[in-house]
Amino acid sequence: MSTLIALRNDALTAHGDALDSPAKEKAANRGVYNCRSPLLLRRIRQLFGGARVNLLLSLCFLCLVFWFTSRLGSWMGWNPHYPSSAYSPSRGGYTVLINTWKRNSLLKQSVAHYASCSGTDAIHVVWSESDPPSDSLKSYLEKIVLKKSLTAHKPNFMFDLNKEDNLNNRFKPIEDLRTDAIFSVDDDVVVPCSTLDFAFTVWQSAPLTMVGFVPRMHWLDGEKNGVMYYNYGGWWSVWWMGTYSIVLSKAAFFHRKYLDLYTYNMPSSIRDYVTRERNCEDIAMSLLVANATDAPPIWVKGKIYEIGLSGISSLQGHSTRRNKCLNDFISLYGTMPLVSTNVKAVDVRHEWFW
Repeated sequence: MSTLIALRNDALTAHGDALDSPAKEKAANRGVYNCRSPLLLRRIRQLFGGARVNLLLSLCFLCLVFWFTSRLGSWMGWNPHYPSSAYSPSRGGYTVLINTWKRNSLLKQSVAHYASCSGTDAIHVVWSESDPPSDSLKSYLEKIVLKKSLTAHKPNFMFDLNKEDNLNNRFKPIEDLRTDAIFSVDDDVVVPCSTLDFAFTVWQSAPLTMVGFVPRMHWLDGEKNGVMYYNYGGWWSVWWMGTYSIVLSKAAFFHRKYLDLYTYNMPSSIRDYVTRERNCEDIAMSLLVANATDAPPIWVKGKIYEIGLSGISSLQGHSTRRNKCLNDFISLYGTMPLVSTNVKAVDVRHEWFW
């Protein structure tokens, strides 16, 4: 029995001596001989790994909430009382020039909205119907302008009456304007006040060019009978190519001097063409401004709302007619005035990243 006890003591002593060696101590410190070390490390990794997953899920949830709230206004429609701050006595304002045609319900909505924008100095309605506006309509719109205006400076309101239905009427000169800036807009297009005010500040930085929300483009398509032929591209062409050379006057700022140039200086053959075809006055204005400035327009990123039914652009053959307009106008100019660009003005206050 004593011999067996002695052998066990020797084994324990030998084992203790082995742990006292430097190599074994290092191994033990690394966890080879200490079973708690790797378990502790695994627990730490699991803890932090779980925290990372939770953090990532939390960020995704916050992003989803932010996106949902930002889209909520779009789903529920435009906000006619979005805060605006473009107007001040030192900066002036803009005149809203609304083109309308037998859509009094849309006209009422449009006038009420633009009257609520603080940058609006005046509202002019281009009226080209055979019968003048009724007294009840005029009275209603005058009252709604006073009611909806949120500033002490109340916008002037006026109908610009025309004896004939002609798309050139929307660019006739206006007497007694107090602003250089004209915001040309169709009666079925609503631009939120904050977006409109931002576009106005963009226009102020380049007041001789057109600044708008509806970009279009052109591109050279080769020659036909020895003459350069161009194609007119709609929104999807702009989206695909990433360039544009036109902003449509259905929602655009330009200097009031272009009303005079369009009426008195632009070739009368172009105005006659617009009268005859009942189309393309917006292309004619874009060509006029580009020819005067040798510069491209500026497209402003911003949500706009079309509150009416589909317009002329939805009609069959619209693209073909626009192509023809563009090339016929270019032949009358004798040159291609349009300048292409890929610059887009963005209000970074409403973007996630600068």
